[in-house]
Amino acid sequence: MILLNDPRVAARRSAAARIVVDLDAVAHNTRVLVARARGELMAVVKADGFGHGAVGVARAAIGAGASWLGVTGIGEALELRAAGLGAPVVSWLNPLAADFASAVREDIDLAVPGLSHLAVMPAGARVHLQVDTGMARDGAAPQEWAGLCRAAREAEAAGRIVVAGVMSHLAGPDTAGALRRFRECADVARGAGLRPAVCHLAATAATLTAPEAHFDLVRAGAGLVGIDPTGGNVLRGAMTLTAPVVEVRRVAAGTPVGYDHAWRATRDTTLALLPVGYADGLPRPAGPHAEVLLGGRRCRVAGRISMDQIVVEAGAGCRPGDIAVVFGPGRHGEPTVADWAGWAGTLPHEIVTGLGARPHRHVIGGN
Repeated sequence: MILLNDPRVAARRSAAARIVVDLDAVAHNTRVLVARARGELMAVVKADGFGHGAVGVARAAIGAGASWLGVTGIGEALELRAAGLGAPVVSWLNPLAADFASAVREDIDLAVPGLSHLAVMPAGARVHLQVDTGMARDGAAPQEWAGLCRAAREAEAAGRIVVAGVMSHLAGPDTAGALRRFRECADVARGAGLRPAVCHLAATAATLTAPEAHFDLVRAGAGLVGIDPTGGNVLRGAMTLTAPVVEVRRVAAGTPVGYDHAWRATRDTTLALLPVGYADGLPRPAGPHAEVLLGGRRCRVAGRISMDQIVVEAGAGCRPGDIAVVFGPGRHGEPTVADWAGWAGTLPHEIVTGLGARPHRHVIGGN
């Protein structure tokens, strides 16, 4: 058995990949988004704050002007309450058997996507009626919306629930159709006698570029940690992933590297081994294109990304113990999360939420 305070644990961590989360960057991004929003800002900290730590991101965002918090499951919301965060919280993706009673006890608002969910809401629940405006995903279908509003009004009149909001989600940058449908649905809700305090539709992209979709509240999650789907370059990346060089070797032209010998040296060159791989969240498809920053220069990954390690073609003078920046904010020439997403043909969201548990995590800023 190895205890948590065993020196072998510290030694293992010192030799491993390292994640640094910059809460000052989260605060900066929050202030940018608050300035853009026409209404209030909900800081969405689902998926452990997009892999950055839900509680830390939530505190930084609230301190920088966000007034609401948003998550998917009730368990995520309860974690925020246990950490002492008292801001309004909305949870919007729960099965019918979820612990709604605990949510009501902890003053957590709940999304209601249909009649089945409405029927299991405990007495005293504050709900946000959720409508589908074009994704065929979560939310009541258009033909079911009027019936849900009528039933919610009856439950509210009976004193069982409070309808605090109406919400939906945008499928992409073409907002016109969804915006029209959302306005119509909000009118239907009011026509049924409901008076929701907040209507909310926009996420990060629409917060930055579509003020007509803001309504009373906008929901920003990816933008808090520096992911900007609009490419506007006004947000700062909040995460840096580094790895130490474990081994350096000089090889001759023609030397194959890694599984399937997918890469061969085209010249006499230096290779550096880094202890980070797809088990740590590096997307394997990125291998043929991926780079890291090592010794002040971009170095290409040589061969396939393995479970625990990658090999990079390093410059002269590279030594064991040197630190490679796998990705970061990009201010010093290092690759960014967006770079890795592009190399892998995926989204930055998948990169930051897919990082494994092995890299040692360190949080800076936020004071």
